[in-house]
Amino acid sequence: MSETLTQYGTNFQSKMLTSLITDVKYTKTILDILEINYFDSDSNKFLIKSIKDYFKKYKTTPTMEALKVMVDEVDNDILKTSIVDSLRGAWQHRESPDLDFVKEKSLEFCKNQVVKNAIMQSVELLEQQNYDEIKTIIDDAMKAGVETDIGHEYITGLEERLTKQTRECLPTQWDSVNDLMDGGLAGGELGVIVAPAGIGKSWTLQALGAHAVAKGKTVVHYTLELNAQYVGLRYDTIVSGQPTGNLQYYKDEVMKKISQLKGELIIKYYPTRTASVNTLTAHLQQCELQGIKPDMVLVDYADIMKSTQHFNEKRHQIGHVYEELRGMAGEFDIPIWTASQANRSSLEEEVIGADKVSEDYSKVMTADFVMSMSRKVEDKIANTGRFHVIKNRFGPDGITFPATINTNTGFIQIYETNTQGGREAQGKMNNADEYIRKTLAQKKKDFDAGGFE
Repeated sequence: MSETLTQYGTNFQSKMLTSLITDVKYTKTILDILEINYFDSDSNKFLIKSIKDYFKKYKTTPTMEALKVMVDEVDNDILKTSIVDSLRGAWQHRESPDLDFVKEKSLEFCKNQVVKNAIMQSVELLEQQNYDEIKTIIDDAMKAGVETDIGHEYITGLEERLTKQTRECLPTQWDSVNDLMDGGLAGGELGVIVAPAGIGKSWTLQALGAHAVAKGKTVVHYTLELNAQYVGLRYDTIVSGQPTGNLQYYKDEVMKKISQLKGELIIKYYPTRTASVNTLTAHLQQCELQGIKPDMVLVDYADIMKSTQHFNEKRHQIGHVYEELRGMAGEFDIPIWTASQANRSSLEEEVIGADKVSEDYSKVMTADFVMSMSRKVEDKIANTGRFHVIKNRFGPDGITFPATINTNTGFIQIYETNTQGGREAQGKMNNADEYIRKTLAQKKKDFDAGGFE
């Protein structure tokens, strides 16, 4: 049995009527899933039925004049008076500041009812083992209340295309990368960092997030491996430059630097394999209801997310997750960065190419920008590594950059090869054995002198 809107009160129902009368886009979206019996009073039920009938015939919402004509045809004086009162109340709410909230909440309510009804229908079908029909019912329910906008009209949209910037990018902190990406990652786009385990892909995502927050942006960071508190400590390290183990000794300094951040960071933890794209979508919707509109989303990392569909092979499930993730980026018009695992054979590779991406190669095909990280054992000791552009929808690919990668402090810098920093990093990698020998010799000297920590 369907629920009613009683839980939200009479004012909420009245403001729903306001929105149905004044907002054609909202009406188009909700009308097919809005049932008359969701409302309490006969007057509201009459108005909802009238709006639904009018929209079905004329493909738009009725004017107040049209509604008055409909009301005049009611032959029950008591009901007519009640309808007029409901209509007058709805009209008075047209300047209410929380109409957007009412629209979002009411749409959420109707979608939930559709899903509940679909589940109830599926119970009987489950006993019959009619899985195909169950899938169809559930899929249709999940699509209920979707955006009805058919898309961009090419001919009439010429002026808008020529006067409006098509990509509003969120730059990274690395100029060399931004240049390749034509400014950075834009809304609706998916960027992927590929690396073997323990190389620093999580640190790279957090470096991207910390930079955005420092620039005044709102970032939502989904962690599927490490808990939120530990990820928070890593951000403390990146922002302050102090190793995680030293944070408690520099508490005042850390707090001062964090207080100077201009943006906002939300860290949300979901255990491995428990979160799907639907889970993240629901969370983002909740954020927006609370007035939080993210400028960037980080997912650490997509390979350990749960697919919304079942596949016999793991690689197909992972590939589907990436497709859904890019779809979410488009739905919310935000850039999304995530990470992906490289296979074991890549551990000692100087440069990791597309052939080293683990599981489904469709991950690369789905993403807009893919960059790998490679660090051999000697690179880790020297705090160096390489970033290699595997795919770039916005410009050239196949380019390799030297980098400084210090996972102790969270400092990551990607250099152009011909810059001083690039030459220094490249030099350390070219002379790794000599660098390591000198480093170890210095550590032994410090230890013998009693200064080793």
